[in-house]
Formats: sequence, C-alpha cells, structure tokens
Amino acid sequence: MSTSSWPGFLAIELDGAGWVGADIARAVLAAESAGFHAATFTDAPAPGRANALQRAAFAGPVSRTIALVPEVDTVYTEPFHISTQLASLDYVSGGRAGWIVTAAESPEAAAAVGRSSATGAALGQEAAASIEVSRRLWDSWEDDAVIRDVATGRYIDVDKLHYVDFETPAGFAGAGYSVKGPSIIPRPLQGQLPVLAVASLIGDGLVPADAVDAVLVSAPTAELLAAEVRDVRARLGASVAVVAELDVVLDSLGQAAASRRESFDGGRAAYAGTAAGLTDFLADLLKEADGVRLHPASLFVDLEELGRLVLPELRRRGALRPVVQDGAFRDLLGLPRPVSRYASATASAGK
Repeated sequence: MSTSSWPGFLAIELDGAGWVGADIARAVLAAESAGFHAATFTDAPAPGRANALQRAAFAGPVSRTIALVPEVDTVYTEPFHISTQLASLDYVSGGRAGWIVTAAESPEAAAAVGRSSATGAALGQEAAASIEVSRRLWDSWEDDAVIRDVATGRYIDVDKLHYVDFETPAGFAGAGYSVKGPSIIPRPLQGQLPVLAVASLIGDGLVPADAVDAVLVSAPTAELLAAEVRDVRARLGASVAVVAELDVVLDSLGQAAASRRESFDGGRAAYAGTAAGLTDFLADLLKEADGVRLHPASLFVDLEELGRLVLPELRRRGALRPVVQDGAFRDLLGLPRPVSRYASATASAGK
C-alpha cells in the first residue's frame, strides 16, 4: 500500500558511477553516507559493462542500509532468470532489494535473443506476464521449506515447494510460454521484492496497478511535476506508492548549474540551481509524492552537494523519514511481509 506522503524518502540513480567494482562501491557508500534511502541502477547497455542487476549485486555486501533497486528488462530476459537473480540479490543485500520493471522496444535486443521485436501494447503484456511469473516463483517455496534435518538427511520439505503452473493469457501479443516451477532457490528474505514501474506501463491491457508496489512519475518540467504526481495518484489509487523523477544539477565549486545543464537527457523534469532552492522544491514535492528519485547530472559532484547541504536540511525540516538499520525495502514502502499464496492454499486444503 502507499506510504504516507510526509515524511518521504529519497532515491538516487547511480548510473554515473561506471562499472568498475571500486567505483560502484564508492558511489553506493557515498549515497548511503549522505542518507539516501535507495540507490537505483539503470540498465542502458554499454560495451564491457556489467548489467544493472550485476552492479546492484556487487553493492549488496558493501552496503548496510540503502535499498538496491536495479532495472531489469521484462521483454528479452527469461522470467525464470529474472525471478531467481532478483531473489539472489535480496539475499546478498540482506533484504534490501527491489526491481524496476522495464519494457522498451529494442530491435537489437530482440535480434540478440532470436525473437521478433515487441512494440506497443505487447510491451505492457510482456511486463505483466514477467511480473506475475516472478511473484509466483518467489512464493513457490514456503518460508519454512528449508529444514536442514541432519538426522534424516533432508535439506528441504518437498511438500512446501509448489508448482506455479503459469500460462500466458489468451490474446497474448508475443510468443506464448508456460512456467512450471518451482523456483531453484528459497523464497526471498522479503517474501516478495517490491516491484516498481514507470506510470506509463500501468493501465488497461498493460500492467495492472495491483501488480506493482510503486510507480515512477515524471513531467515535462519541474513546475508540472507535483500536479502529475497528484494525477497519477488519483488514477491508480492509494494501493501504490508514487515516486517522482527529477534530474538535478547544482551550483558547485564556483560553477553555475546552468553551465552543466546540457547533460540532462530532456525526458524528465529538471531542477538546475542552488542547493537551498532544491531543498525548498523537494520539501514541497514530498508533500505530494511518497518519494523522489534524483538523477544527478554529474554523480560525484552533485552527490557531494546533496549530502552536504540538501539532505541534512530536509531532515531538519522533518521532510525525510529516518534511515532504518537492518530494515528491508518493503519497510521503506510501508509494505508488510506477505505470506506465500501457496502456503495459504495448502493450509486451506488441509482443513
């Protein structure tokens, strides 16, 4: 369910950290030290670069409080692999993992896996199916399936592993498929990882609102962002958290933000200016949104200013919730830990 809109949380995109292990560790630890609640990892391909999920997995053991949320494609990546890799990330991070669902038209990616390119509504259908497969597989091991019974030599209780029996629905635009299950690894520490998607993927014939835990919302300009957050919340209801997207470039080291503004991609609302001005803007925005994800123009330059000037002042004003030691990503979003759907069915059948 959606969290209260005050105080909120802040996430930061770490795309500018590069793909060398030491640089990823430096960026994650800097974001964690600054007080960010979550770090995200884009999956834009680059030669020789580890993908977003691999970079997040590297960050898991070196971080302690920050949630780690990679983008993972749902169109050209096998759903079974998505599910197991994300579950592994949840273990590596101690329950701090999440998933940003992506589904984009990509003839190059389609050719690489030997299938036709998905377009239009088919992208949403692929995403919805992948989410459903992953959620079923995460539930396919009951929480107490691992018993480690030395006396009998049994590691798992096979009665607590379940087939998921997924079939793509009638009218599925892409090539239909089925998944039998169960998963090959135990249930994630969180039970179900929080699933996020851009708001444009949510709707009739696409991804159902109840399939995700949070939506990412942007607008053409920063001035329109709060209104767009309100519109999305009105459309989707209170069942999902709403996270605003904002490009950020700050005055730093005597250099005006405007001189670095060309590094923005043009597709998101953007703020360029002083740290004090950004603090005021975020304090107001967090009264509407459950959280905000910042996209720094220059990661290490802007992150230093954010950690030194912006986040401390937001906390002083009471706009940011505390960072929880040993907390799960679900806790940050106000989500209880769910019971496996198959455990509930098994218990009902036994009555």
